[in-house]
Amino acid sequence: MAILVQKYGGTSVGSTERILNVARRTLEAQRAGNQVVVVVSAMSGETNRLIELAHAVSSAPTDAELDVLLATGEQTTIALLAMAINSLGGQAISLTGAQAGIETDSFHSMARISRISADRVCGFLNQGKIVVVAGFQGMTQDGRITTLGRGGSDLSAIAMAAALQADCCQILTDVEGVFTCDPRIVPDARKIDEISYDELLEMASSGSKVMQSRSVEFAKKFGVHFEVRSSLNNEPGTMVTEETEKMEGVVVRGVSLLGNQSKVTITGVADRPGFAAKIFGALSDARIRVDMIVQNVSHTGVTDVSFTLATEDAKRAERALIPLLAAFAPAGGEEDVKIVTTGGIAKLSVVGIGMRAQSGVAARLFEVLADAGINIQMISTSEILIAVTIDEQQGALAARTAHEAFGLQENS
Repeated sequence: MAILVQKYGGTSVGSTERILNVARRTLEAQRAGNQVVVVVSAMSGETNRLIELAHAVSSAPTDAELDVLLATGEQTTIALLAMAINSLGGQAISLTGAQAGIETDSFHSMARISRISADRVCGFLNQGKIVVVAGFQGMTQDGRITTLGRGGSDLSAIAMAAALQADCCQILTDVEGVFTCDPRIVPDARKIDEISYDELLEMASSGSKVMQSRSVEFAKKFGVHFEVRSSLNNEPGTMVTEETEKMEGVVVRGVSLLGNQSKVTITGVADRPGFAAKIFGALSDARIRVDMIVQNVSHTGVTDVSFTLATEDAKRAERALIPLLAAFAPAGGEEDVKIVTTGGIAKLSVVGIGMRAQSGVAARLFEVLADAGINIQMISTSEILIAVTIDEQQGALAARTAHEAFGLQENS
């Protein structure tokens, strides 16, 4: 029998009616001849509710205890879904991440999966049961509960599919697949039938909310082909796989917009070897994810370095860097070294593996943004991506402008 791993997000299990819908879908999949593992998120809104509870009793709850609390959201879902499957005549058993064999490192709130021991899951599958696994969570080697960060249920599902060597992995959500842009921003965006790991990874890292970027990295590393599709119908979704030769015929695959970004600039830094390593080493130690980086060319022995990151991480970044300011200063100029943080920034990205063999994409993007009166602040490129930062208030206009410029709209 084929092994099928399905993941259902928070909106797909956001009510008892939707949980019953998921129960029926999983039973249909099993009756079609599959051994089925279902990975689920907390019900929509539950994680935020739990965070509010934590802050109601503590102004600074520890990440370790937050993990214990937040993990209960998924545990509620797995119990309800297993009950629903059993009530419909199936046989299901619910497992927490720890019970399913998901072992992580000890970095609470954004743990990384170390390994998965899938023996217990395989045993229940061989007994004819549907195995319902709590996504988003795992356990350290010494028995502490951890969580995998926002969107971590995607990672749980991909990792479980890899451990089981599943024949198919489906990421089921409230949208029908991966679109050329967020349809809430660009109403005439169209669904993409097939996309490469690298393209989806760039889109996920640049604002596409369909998949968590770490899960796409994991899928690429372990060769897990998966499909993003709707949990509300049976229409085909978007297949995510290694790139093929025919994919290169599409120059731009999609446009992504990432809002709620900030720019941090360290001014007056001595231009000498090692300062960049100290800056980004300190941020790495604090598990702060940095996106775009720009360093000015130095003509006077002093330079500025800027980087972007999620606005929610800006204060933590400042705290990590303040102790290092004296080490960055030129002789006698410590008072000139400052950290300047600017919010209200968005990142616009165009992505496509066809860019490798096609010139003029950057020029076209810059031209249409200029014509729309949109000023570019920072620029970053790779062989399959061009990204710019802009004023967040102009983000939606920029996305629509770029989407139309590259002919990505429906029926184009």
